[in-house]
Amino acid sequence: MRTLRAFTAAGAAALLASAGTATAAPSPPPAPTAQLTDAQVDTAVRSLDTTVAEMMRRTGVPGVSVAVVHDDEVVYLKGFGLRRVGDPAAVDPDTVFQIASLSKPVSSTVVAGALKDPADFDRRAQLPGFALKDPWVTSHVTTADLLSHRSGLPDHAGDLLEDLGYDQAYILDHLRLAPLTPFRASYAYTNFGFTAAAEAIARSHGVTWQKLSADTLFKPAGMTHTSTGFQAYVDAPNRAATHVKAVPDGKTGDGTWSPRLVRDPDAQAPAGGVSSTARDMSRWLRLQLSGGTLDGKRIIPADTLARTHLPEIVSQPPASPTGRTGFYGLGWNVSYDDAGRLRLSHSGAFELGANTSVGMLPLEELGIVVLTNGAPVGLPDAIAADFFDTAEHGRATTDWLALTGALYARINAEGRSPTDYAHPPTGAKPAGQDSTYTGTYDNPYYGKATVAATTGGELTLSLGPEPMVFPLTHYDGDTFSYETAGENAVGRTGVFFSPADRTLRIEHLDADHMGTFTRD
Repeated sequence: MRTLRAFTAAGAAALLASAGTATAAPSPPPAPTAQLTDAQVDTAVRSLDTTVAEMMRRTGVPGVSVAVVHDDEVVYLKGFGLRRVGDPAAVDPDTVFQIASLSKPVSSTVVAGALKDPADFDRRAQLPGFALKDPWVTSHVTTADLLSHRSGLPDHAGDLLEDLGYDQAYILDHLRLAPLTPFRASYAYTNFGFTAAAEAIARSHGVTWQKLSADTLFKPAGMTHTSTGFQAYVDAPNRAATHVKAVPDGKTGDGTWSPRLVRDPDAQAPAGGVSSTARDMSRWLRLQLSGGTLDGKRIIPADTLARTHLPEIVSQPPASPTGRTGFYGLGWNVSYDDAGRLRLSHSGAFELGANTSVGMLPLEELGIVVLTNGAPVGLPDAIAADFFDTAEHGRATTDWLALTGALYARINAEGRSPTDYAHPPTGAKPAGQDSTYTGTYDNPYYGKATVAATTGGELTLSLGPEPMVFPLTHYDGDTFSYETAGENAVGRTGVFFSPADRTLRIEHLDADHMGTFTRD
């Protein structure tokens, strides 16, 4: 489940960055030269109104905002749809969206501005309360290692702690318990590894991450409606609410979009906590494509910014002998097309109601950013892919929304338990007495789990610091289940009691074999 969610957050844009280059060149491409004419870009820009409207119709996503930059000019800036279902207020270029993991390239821009030399990315990342399981790796892990997801931390390490309500300090402290894969030789997308690197840079400057971001990038670049704090997003009067689509199963809804969930990403602010507008993001795109300058003013050093665009680790090995390799840089997906051109991209996805995408062709000085207020169904990735495809070929050569929609549907389906806990097996064994299961269980990573019996004769499971209380449903013998909640929810998950060993194991929390709790 969590590996696929990493694809949702970053890899969709990486895969689709090769729009129009599905067939590998039969021989090495020539040295890259600018290929797109102004007329080709104009054709793609003129297609956007129709493309966005049609894709919104097909998906039902309530609101979209799009910006396109070419040759240091904003050539397209427009909002579509509603900020919130049930409210007539329309999305415009100044509507504030949560941008989810699109925060990563924004944050790596901040880090590039805070460092004096590209080599500083290769210095040890030191943050009080943060360590990795191997002391040697802790003493050698660098800012670049953490920003490029090559530290060895497991995929999405710490995210389930955030779902349970733990704060940033707790999560970063407990990453020392997570198992490691080979250092600098394995890629695994980790929000809190990225967050640790950014927070370490802020601490070294004696400020908060929020202040470092504002002083280094947002204020100098005139990004007046951009923030790394959740409260700033909540307080924005022109704000796009997050929406999820009800499942049309006769129980949970009719398939319509509704603004019923809220995502507070403050714990992982550098990795996923930025909120912004299409207008502000167009200024950031201009800065990126101009090597760190904006309106004739140097904002970010050219050499440190350029370092963020370089490949650091293979993130997507080629699927065939003629396939393209995908890389991850410092907050960016990095790839190269058949013409040898660098392509930079990133997706952002909150399962609780936001989906975003950015793509750039630096050689062409061309970039697009798409912000939406609906849970991920592939819309922003498809708009960006369609745009680049149209610029390259004069029209879209494939139905990008069908492709991205199928990818996201597969992600959601594969993230669920293979066991249908809603339907106990024929001949299911009865549960034991309540006292067989009730009590407090401990886990060094997830903390305490408390199983209690209600006055109505049901069992509940309590997890996290608040705690969160989940009703347990009996399945078979000593196996129960509960409905997961939060950003990484996957429907029903199993709870396996072993009374003889005085333990319980929670399937959803056990991806890295850390989900067993021992009874006190």
